[in-house]
Amino acid sequence: MRVKRLLRHPVTWGVLAVGVVALGVALYLFQPWRLFTTVEVNEALPAVAVSPAVSPAASPGPEAAETPTPAQGPKTLAKGTFVSHEHETEGRARVLELPDGSRVLRIEDLNTSDGPDLRVWLSDQPVKKGNAGWFNLDDGEHLELGELKGNRGNANYAIPAGADLDSLRSVTIWCRRFGVSFGAAALT
Repeated sequence: MRVKRLLRHPVTWGVLAVGVVALGVALYLFQPWRLFTTVEVNEALPAVAVSPAVSPAASPGPEAAETPTPAQGPKTLAKGTFVSHEHETEGRARVLELPDGSRVLRIEDLNTSDGPDLRVWLSDQPVKKGNAGWFNLDDGEHLELGELKGNRGNANYAIPAGADLDSLRSVTIWCRRFGVSFGAAALT
């Protein structure tokens, strides 16, 4: 009988309504199911499309023999290994310069947790190990390269032409929603 009376009381309905709203907000913010999801991406090493060259010995015209120009591989400008911050994070990062002069951040063998609103940033702040590194990577200059494509595997992120890689010497997997680094690598 007490349960029926309690369920009819307006305060009970108010508390239940507030609880449902609080649960909805908590689920939206924390997205706890992402602890159990994995997004794997395996992009190939970036390459520049090379147009075929006409063989000099061939006569001009549509029947001229085309020989492909040998493709040059990307040049590594900087590299680093990820250290864990808010979540266990493993993998390597390389800044590559392609034969056409464009630059790419390549993250290889990444293994971290999935999370809400994860971004890839270049930062001018030093990489600190442990809890000290969770929050410092947004203190100075940083450049967002885009959303994290996957929390496991290999991915490429284009670096804008005007980016100053002399000052942006670290990369982080940044959770924009909570303002923390999942993991970061110093680029040397």
